[in-house]
Amino acid sequence: MAVLSEEQIMLRDMAREWADHESPVSAFRRLRDAGIDGFDPDKWAAIGDMGWAGIVVGEDHGGTDFGYVSLGLVVEQLGRNLVATPLLSTALAATAIRLGDADAAKDLWLPRLASGAAVGALAIAESPVTDTPPLSVVRDGRFQGAKTFVADAAAADLFVVSAQDGLYLVEKGAGISLAQRKLVDGRDYAALQFEGANATRLGGTELTATIMDHAAALTAAEMLGMAQSAFEQTLAYLKQRVQFGQVLSTFQALQHRMAWMFTELELMRTAVEAGLEAIDEGHGDIGQAVSLAKALAGDTLNLISREMIQLFGGVGMTDEYDAGLYLKRAAVLEAAWGNASYHRDRFGRLGGY
Repeated sequence: MAVLSEEQIMLRDMAREWADHESPVSAFRRLRDAGIDGFDPDKWAAIGDMGWAGIVVGEDHGGTDFGYVSLGLVVEQLGRNLVATPLLSTALAATAIRLGDADAAKDLWLPRLASGAAVGALAIAESPVTDTPPLSVVRDGRFQGAKTFVADAAAADLFVVSAQDGLYLVEKGAGISLAQRKLVDGRDYAALQFEGANATRLGGTELTATIMDHAAALTAAEMLGMAQSAFEQTLAYLKQRVQFGQVLSTFQALQHRMAWMFTELELMRTAVEAGLEAIDEGHGDIGQAVSLAKALAGDTLNLISREMIQLFGGVGMTDEYDAGLYLKRAAVLEAAWGNASYHRDRFGRLGGY
C-alpha cells in the first residue's frame, strides 16, 4: 500500500470527517427523493473552499499540485458515502487543460476550476465500447460530433471532448445541445450533440489516452471507497443481527465469506494506490498499472456489493437499507472507462502477452 505523508493523512482524515458529518448517504437520498439528478451546489461550494478541486492544479493557477494519490484519497472518502459531486469530472478536465498546449485556456480556466467556481466534464465516449475511435471531427475550429452519457454535463461550464485527431476544449454555449439521460445511480448524465461549437485544441490522441487512464484510476478510487464502506456496513450488520438464537457473525460460513471479501479488498486497495502512484511518478507502465487497478476494482466491488445484498438477507432488497444504492452505483462505475474484462485484456496486450 502507498506510504502517505503527514499532509496526505490529514487530507484523508479531513475528507472522511467532512463526508461523514456533512454528506452522509442520507444526503444523497434526499437529492434522489427530491428528483434531483445531480449534486448539492452548497456542498460543491464547500469542496471548492477546502481546495479539493485544485489538488491536481498547479500552484501558479491557484491549485495545490498535491497529486493524484492525494486526490484519490479524497475521492475514496467521498465514495464511501456515495457523495454526489462533480469533483472527479472537474479534476480530469483541469488535468487535460494543464497537460495541453493551450496556454490561454490554462490562464482562463484553471483558476476557476481549482476554486470550484467552474465545473468541467469529459465528453469522450461515443459508444459502449471503450476503445472505439471517435468519429467526431474539428473543421476550421468548429467541433462536429456526438457524445453519449457525459457525466455532470448539465452543470458543466466547459467540456473536454475527443475528436479523431486529439482532445479539444469546448465551452458551453452555442452549437451544443444536451439530452438528459437517466441511469440507475441517480446522477447527472446527458448525451451531447455538437454542431459547429467553437473548439480549442489541447493535444493529440496521446493526451486523450492519458486522460482516459487518469479517469479510470480516479473511478477505481471511488469504487475502493464504496467497497470499503459496503464491507464495513455488512460486517456491522452481521455483528448485531440475531438468527436462530445466535448473532450471525458467529457462524463460521459467514466468517469465511467476510474473510474472503477482506482479502480481496486489501488487494484492490494495493492496486488502486499503485495506479495513482504510477500517474504521480510518471512510470512507463502507467497503462498497465491503471488497467490492473480498474479490473480489480470492478471485480471486487461487484463481489462486495452483491455479498452485501446476500448477507443482509431479505431486508437488503428494500430501499430502507443502503445496500441497493451501492449496488446501483457499482453497476455504473464498473462499466465506466472500461469494465474488468476490457482492462484484463488491455493489461495483457500492454504486457505483450
